[in-house]
Amino acid sequence: MTRDEALNRLERIVMVVVLGAVIALDTFTFFSSSSLANLLAFLISIAATASFALYIWSPWVASASLAVLFALSFITNTQFNVIVAAAVAVGLVMRLGRIALILSYAGFFLVATSVIAYSDRGETVNVGIYLVIATVSGAIGFALRVASARGHRLEEQLVIQAEQEKEAVLAERRWIAGELHDSIAHHLTVVALHVQMLDDPDISRDSQEAIRTAAKKAMADLRFVIELADDGPRTSAVQTGDLAEAVDEARSEIESAGHPVVSTGDPRDTRLPRIAEIVLARIVRESATNILKHAGPGEVSIRLDVDDESAALSIRSPLPATPRRDLPSSGTGLNRMAERVIGASGEFSAEAVDGQWRVSARLPIA
Repeated sequence: MTRDEALNRLERIVMVVVLGAVIALDTFTFFSSSSLANLLAFLISIAATASFALYIWSPWVASASLAVLFALSFITNTQFNVIVAAAVAVGLVMRLGRIALILSYAGFFLVATSVIAYSDRGETVNVGIYLVIATVSGAIGFALRVASARGHRLEEQLVIQAEQEKEAVLAERRWIAGELHDSIAHHLTVVALHVQMLDDPDISRDSQEAIRTAAKKAMADLRFVIELADDGPRTSAVQTGDLAEAVDEARSEIESAGHPVVSTGDPRDTRLPRIAEIVLARIVRESATNILKHAGPGEVSIRLDVDDESAALSIRSPLPATPRRDLPSSGTGLNRMAERVIGASGEFSAEAVDGQWRVSARLPIA
C-alpha cells in the first residue's frame, strides 16, 4: 500500500454501469415525486454519487470532493445520504489508495460520523450502521486489492516464464548449432581435404579410406546430436571427450594431410579432471580442423603440460603463405573454444606468433 492503485478495465465498467443506474434512478425519483424546492438537495445527492467516478482517475480528488460535499450537505439536510456514500467509498479507498490516503480518509470518516452523532437536531442517530457499512466496504476493497496484486504478480511471473522459455529455446538452438559444428565440421573438413587428393594415385587409396572413415564418424555424430535434441530414447552412447583419443585422431589426420606432428605430454595423466579432459579434447579436435583448413607446409606441435594445479595445452601450426579459399571458415570454432575454456574458469588465447598460429588453453585442476 505504498502507492496508489488503479481500477482494472472490468472494475471501471462495473462502476460506470452502477453509477449510471443509481443516478438514473435518483433522477427519475426526484422528477416523479419531489418539488423543485429540493433541487439543491438533489444536486448534492447526485454529486455525491457522481464523485465515485473520480476514483477512476484520482482517489485523492474523489475523497476530497466527498469531504466538500459532506460539508455542503448540512445546508440541505442531506448529510445522512452523503455519509452513507462516504461509508461505501471506504471500499474504493482501500482498493486504490496508499497508506497516507487510507489514514487520512479514516480520520475524516470518524470525524464526520462524530459530527453527525453529536449534532443537535433532536434526532436519535445510530452511527453504528455507518461504521458497519464502512467496515464491510473496506473489507471488500481490501480483498479486491489483494486479488489485484496477486493477479499482477501472476502476470509478471508469466512474462518472466515466457522470457525464460524463449531464452531456453534460443540456448538449445545455440547448443545444437555448436554441437553440429564441433562434431561434424571437423569430419567434413577431412572429407573436403581428401577429395582434392583423389587424383593422386600414390595417396588415392589412403584418401578414400580417410573419406570413408570421416563420413562414418560424421553420420554417427549427427545421429548423436539429433537424439540429444529429441526427447525420445537414446541409442547412441554419450561422447566421452577422451583426450588421448582426440590427440591420436588429430595426429593421424594432420599427418595424412602432409604435416609432421610432434606431440609431447601425457593425455592420459590421471591428474586431469573429467571436465578438463573434455574441454581439451574439443580444443584438439577443433584445432585439427583449423590446421587442415588453413595451415601452411611445416611441422605441427601438440604440447600438454600437467601439474598439480593446472593443465596447459599449446598447439602450433605454420601459417600459410596465402589464405586458402576452397575451405572457408566462419570463425565459430575459435569462439566455441574460448567459451568452453572460460566456462571452465580457464584462460584461452589464439594468435599468430613468429610465423605460426598458436592456440593455448590453461585450465585449473586443483
